[in-house]
Parts: sequence; C-alpha cells; structure tokens
Amino acid sequence: MGFQVIVDLLVIMLVLTIRGVEAAKAEDSDTEECWNKRCSHRGPDIRFPFWLKDRQPAHCGYPGFGVSCHRGQTLLEFQYLANTSLDETQLFLSKNISVQSINYSSQEIVFVSHQLTNNLKLVNLSNSSLFAPTHFENIRPSRYAEQIAGGHYIYSTATFVSCSSRIKDNYAFYGLLPGMLTSVSGQTFPVYSLGDVRRRLFLPSVTSCTKVFDSTLTYELLEAYNSFVMKWSTPNCGKCEARGQYCKLMKNSNNQTAGLSTICFSRGRRHRDSVEPITSKIAGAIILVLVLVVLLYYLIRTYRQRKYDELKIEMFLADYQAMKPTRYSYVDIKKITGNFRDKLGQGGYGSVYKGQITSEIFVAVKVLNSDPKANGEDFINEVGTIGRIYHVNVVRLVGYCADGCNRALVYEFQPNNSLEKFTYSGKTHQNNFLGWEKMEEIALGIAKGIDYLHQGCAQQILHFDIKPHNILLDHNFNPKISDFGLAKLCSKDQSIVSMTMARGTIGYIAPEVFSRNFGKVSSKSDVYSFGMLLLEMVGARNNNSVENSSETYFPEWIFHHLEEGGEVAIQIEKEEDSKIAKKLTIVGLWCIGWHPVDRPSMKHVVHLLESKECPSMPPNPFGKSSVRSFTEDLEVISESN
Repeated sequence: MGFQVIVDLLVIMLVLTIRGVEAAKAEDSDTEECWNKRCSHRGPDIRFPFWLKDRQPAHCGYPGFGVSCHRGQTLLEFQYLANTSLDETQLFLSKNISVQSINYSSQEIVFVSHQLTNNLKLVNLSNSSLFAPTHFENIRPSRYAEQIAGGHYIYSTATFVSCSSRIKDNYAFYGLLPGMLTSVSGQTFPVYSLGDVRRRLFLPSVTSCTKVFDSTLTYELLEAYNSFVMKWSTPNCGKCEARGQYCKLMKNSNNQTAGLSTICFSRGRRHRDSVEPITSKIAGAIILVLVLVVLLYYLIRTYRQRKYDELKIEMFLADYQAMKPTRYSYVDIKKITGNFRDKLGQGGYGSVYKGQITSEIFVAVKVLNSDPKANGEDFINEVGTIGRIYHVNVVRLVGYCADGCNRALVYEFQPNNSLEKFTYSGKTHQNNFLGWEKMEEIALGIAKGIDYLHQGCAQQILHFDIKPHNILLDHNFNPKISDFGLAKLCSKDQSIVSMTMARGTIGYIAPEVFSRNFGKVSSKSDVYSFGMLLLEMVGARNNNSVENSSETYFPEWIFHHLEEGGEVAIQIEKEEDSKIAKKLTIVGLWCIGWHPVDRPSMKHVVHLLESKECPSMPPNPFGKSSVRSFTEDLEVISESN
C-alpha cells in the first residue's frame, strides 16, 4: 500500500473521528438542553411532552405542550373550541393557565386560571379546523374544587351578553365575567358571560343587557382561580412512565426528529449524562486522535527516511558512470523472471530467481528483501564493487533495479550452482565430487579472483564473506566469486581497515574481525577465509577422527596430523591426487594463521598454488611461541565513499 494511500486513510479516519465527536457532542448537548426544568423550586417538573419555550428548543417537547415561566408560575396557553347558537359559527377560547402539578403516569395536569379577562373569537365552522385547539380533554374540577363545592360541583354552559355602560362599570356587582370578543369579520368588542343560574336570574330583570349567543363552553373555565384537571392522550408516554422510563421524540440517522413518533429511554441515561455529559466520549476520541497523529508521524518519518535512502542510491547511481550495468525497472524484473516463476534459492538477503533476457542470455536475479531497517548500504556496496569488476573469476553484474523500495541485482546465470555442493569429498558427497585436478583449478581460480579484488582494481576491495556458498560455478565449473553485500572499499596503499562490527559467516571469519587482540582488520582477513575454504574443499572438516574430538580445533588437528605424515583427505586413490590434497591443505594452513602478519598475501597464495612443488609446512600457529605483540602503531583507514 502506497504512502499516499495510508495518509489519505488516516485523514479520512481523523475526519470521521472528529465528526463522531461532534455527533456525540451534539447528541449529548441535545440531551443536556432537554434536561428536566422547573420555573420554581415548588413548580412542577417540566419534561417531555412539555418543554420550556424560552429556555429549550422545540424538539425537546411535543407540539401544543410549550409552557413558559412568569414570576415563578408555569404558564400553559390553554385553547378550547366550543359550539354556539349562531349558525355555522364556533367560539374559540385562548387564555393562559397556571399549571400546578403534572402527573406523567396518568397524563393529567392540575391548573388554575389567573386571567380575569378572556380572549374570545368567533370562527366559521368551515375554518375552525385551522385553530387546532388542544390535545387536552376530559376537563373536570380538581379534587380541591370538589371539596370546596362540598362534593357537588355543578357545571353550567356560558351565555354571552352585551351591556350598557352602567353595567360595564359594575360588572363585578352583577356577577358577570368580562371578555373581549372578536367577530368573524374581525371587529373586537367587550362582552360578558354568565352561567345557567345567573342567566335565569339576571337576564329577565336587566333590560340594559342583550344576549348575543349561547355556547357549550363550560362557564367555570372562564372564571378566575378555579382549579381543574385535564388529560392528554397524545403523545402516549404513560407506557414509558409505567416502565420507569422517560419519553422523547424519535430521531433519524441525521439526528433530526422523525415526525411525531416517540420512543422510551432509560432515566439513568439522562441522569448519567447530567453528571458526565460528554467527558468520556471526548476523552476517548482525543486518545484515538493522538494515536492517529503518532502513527501518522511515524509513517511520515519512515517515509522520509526511505526516500532519503532511495535518494542516496540515486545519487550513487548518477555518479556511477564508467561502464555501468543496465538499469531495469521493477516491471522489467518481473518480465525477466516470468513473474518470479523459477526460484533458485533464498536467504536472509532475499530470494534468487532464474530469468531470461533473450533466448540465449540467462540471468540470476537476486531480489532484495524490503527491510524497513535497511538503509541501502548493502545494495550500494554490491553495485559499487561488483559493477566495476571485470574478471573471469568474479561473477558479472548484468544489471540492477532501484525502483522505489524494490531493489534487485541481475547477474550472469551460473548453471552449476555454488561450490557448496562439491566441497566435501566424504562418502555422503562422493557423487558430487569433481576430482582433485578440478578442485585445484577451482582453488587457483578463486585465489586469482581474490587477488584481483585486492590489487587489480583502482581501489582495494575486501570481500569479508568468502565461503563455498558464495563461489558460483559456470557450465565448465570455473569459479565465480559472488555476493559483495559485505564488501568494503579502501585505497590500495592502505593495509588496515576500520570496522564498527564483525561481518561475515561463522567458521570463516578471521580472529581479528572478532577481537583486535589478534591484530587489525585488513586484506589478510579475506586470506583467512580463503584458507578455511581450502580446508573445506579437501574435506578436512568432515574427517571422522576430528568429529570425535570435540576438544580439538580441527585446523590444529590437521597441522599435527600432517606433521606426523598422515593423510588428511578421504578416499584418495592416486598418488597425484594425494599430492594435490596435501598441497591444498598446507596452503590452507598458511592462510589461517592466528595473526594477520603470519598469513601470506593473496598474490603469494596464487604463486603457491601455481607451483608444481608442494609448499613446506608453516610454523606452528597454535603453539605458545606464535604469540606476538601487536602494540606497534598501525595506520587505521576509513571506508571509501
């Protein structure tokens, strides 16, 4: 997955997280603004379906249930539609009533009217539906009103009259209730109302008042300070209250009210929200955002480091002018290897695949692992060293790939694999043994290749990983030195190289690479590795008598065995073969001296192998007399850029 894709995903996750926080905040804010309210500490608890007009949004309650606070009183606008004696006309009453208590389980409220003057309006029957009077019904006197009336509360209907000025000035004396009536045409004039009893007694005796109309409106609703009870049926939240829950309007996915449908929710949730409104949600979201920011920082840092490594490789390749190999894209590499179809081997560095450039040219493609810890040094080492080498005993670099984080090296194909398959001459490997003359030729070819690395190039190249696995064999079994991932460059006139850590393969690493007590690291370290390779080729390590002596260092055993006139190699049939095996073994012993100064140069090793005569035995490198002092000043050189 590309870096840009990862960044885009993180940005999307961050945006979604922020939106989630905002949604959670909006939801909790919505819950907070709809918390239960009161107009005074003695007033009724105001919650759904009621809502406080001047303090809460409309979605906190149900239409027609808005209340307001005035001097500590909870006021509800009461609306009522009644029939009249007028043709096709109804009477609409609107007045503020004071809510004394609310029973949410039985869906009842107890109220008192403190308004002395009633606002009345006549409407045509055809238009009365526009007023949608109220959700309340079953209006009856409260228990307190019934107690005052002695348990015999009598309802009466209201009759409305229009009176002269003398009656107007003394309406309280006559027991009339004042009101302002708006006619159908829109004119407003004062009227008075009276109940059944007063209508029978008052109207016949008072000629200065004229009846306007009768109505089915309950007269007692017009009186001030009467206490009534009324119920509501919609919305039906009694079922929620019966389960110990609250009621609210249902919302859709966009946090908008979905019509007038209601749902129940736990009372504990609202209480919990009131104590910890949105703290936990915001804290969790902040932690998530911080994790995403840290991850994004890590990815950006990794991406920049990778780009720096790629730029370093690109700069190196740009400076790599003389006879540089072909550069391939990663698409070319896939095409050459047939989409990595034929795998030749695998190691810690990556995998090797067989490829074909043309019908006649076959190659081995080493695809390097995409190690996030790698900085490209191994790749630069290999291309920078082997790319400038042209020797019959060094594998030829045909091309390379540096396509982003995809890196590969393209070598000429060696059909006979590596020397590792042909080193031992024991019984288990006798079918693969190439013969002593061929082994001598291979040893000489390897020595010439190493000598070329040390002295034949413009700069000295130290391989640091000479072993059978890194010696490839062509179709004629000619040796080719390969794998320059650990190689180092230094000037030819310098003999010592500085190192920060050991490099190479256990069993082939020179002692000074492990500990500077044996001397300084130099080209003699490759000589030691070559010596161990020679002993491996003659099968000395595979000798049974060595394996049974775990306390004996096998090169030391070989030295003493040869001093006593014994044979090192196994199954030697010809005298000439015995001479070759002994010659290779003695040269190997010369090369594995404990101290670098005791080892010959590779040029001298080539001379020993080319000589017809068997070299003499080296001084015993394992005795006490071989211990030397290395306190002399030796110049330490740095790696060449």
